[in-house]
Amino acid sequence: MIRLALLLVACLLATAWPGTPAHAGDDDYAVMLGYLANTRIDGNALRGASGAIAVNMAAGDLNQQANLRAFASGGSVSIHSLQLQLDNRGDRPLAASAGIGGQALADGNGLASINQASGSSNAQLNAVAAALTAQGIREATDDALSTAVSASAGGQHPGNTPSSGGGTRSVSVESSAMRGYQGVVQLNQAAGSGNATGNQLLLSVSSTPR
Repeated sequence: MIRLALLLVACLLATAWPGTPAHAGDDDYAVMLGYLANTRIDGNALRGASGAIAVNMAAGDLNQQANLRAFASGGSVSIHSLQLQLDNRGDRPLAASAGIGGQALADGNGLASINQASGSSNAQLNAVAAALTAQGIREATDDALSTAVSASAGGQHPGNTPSSGGGTRSVSVESSAMRGYQGVVQLNQAAGSGNATGNQLLLSVSSTPR
């Protein structure tokens, strides 16, 4: 009799709660389980760093990133790069953000190239071509100093759209970050899908004081 009573109670519970879906909180639950893509440089990351700094950060699907540098002394220098994707499919995140905060890169110096991508099918590129000209030459010619670069997100299929509300997208650099940095900073930040961003720097420097 005791075993039969326990079995009967179990059957009643199974009938009363078929799968136990939480209808009242479906929207909140969907957000909690949503596809989120976030990248962040924070705290004391790279604080006081010097020299050549290169950072690639990506959260999501099918993102392309590159930091390219070419240097020459008394000769020619060039950079050739092509980023391309075709017929790939990724999901769009419900929420995407890319940020730099805290004391990141504060009091640093030199050349910093940073790519941050949160989302799908983004292309980012930083390129620097620099030449130290020969003695007596004050300007580098176009042939001696050139870049042929492109960042393309064309032909992509980012996939499904976010749920109702359209999702959120944000990029930011807080005022405390990079404070006191001296030199060159290249920064690409993308939150979303199918973005293409790029920075190019061409520089010629005389080998003797003018």
